[in-house]
Amino acid sequence: MPRPKPSLKARALRYLSAREHSRLEMRRKLMRQARAEARAMTLLADANGNHLDALPTPESLISEVDALLDWLQAQRYLCEERFAESRIHARSSRFGNLRIRQELQQHGLCLSPEMSADLRQSERERADDVRQRKFGGSPVTAAERARQARFLAGRGFSAEVIWQVLREIGSSGPDG
Repeated sequence: MPRPKPSLKARALRYLSAREHSRLEMRRKLMRQARAEARAMTLLADANGNHLDALPTPESLISEVDALLDWLQAQRYLCEERFAESRIHARSSRFGNLRIRQELQQHGLCLSPEMSADLRQSERERADDVRQRKFGGSPVTAAERARQARFLAGRGFSAEVIWQVLREIGSSGPDG
């Protein structure tokens, strides 16, 4: 006998037990699951020759998922502040403020003023660490310097921070 498929609530809790999710990200995942379940119910009803009036409508799916998300937030299983903190913690050692902000915006979130200030204070040091891990020593030629600047820009560090890091290592000599 096949095991019954887990409910949307069970799936949501399983997703959240693995890692933090934003509301937008969780909504996308749950809507995908709800639509798949609705399609399966429709196909099953058609295959059996039934025309069930109780098949879910797109509006009912949306309201069901939104109600579940509200419940998850009320129970503090889904917390956007925790999600932002975990994302910042996971990304700050490799990426700059611009990239972190952009990634949070994709999830429908923005940095709190405190988080933004903390990231801003540590950005130069983080950029120097990322550059050191990737390239080791100081750039000797202008081409190497430009390559390192492009790399840091691609990682989301601001032009001002990149300029500070490369100027600082350039003034300390070729040994770093």
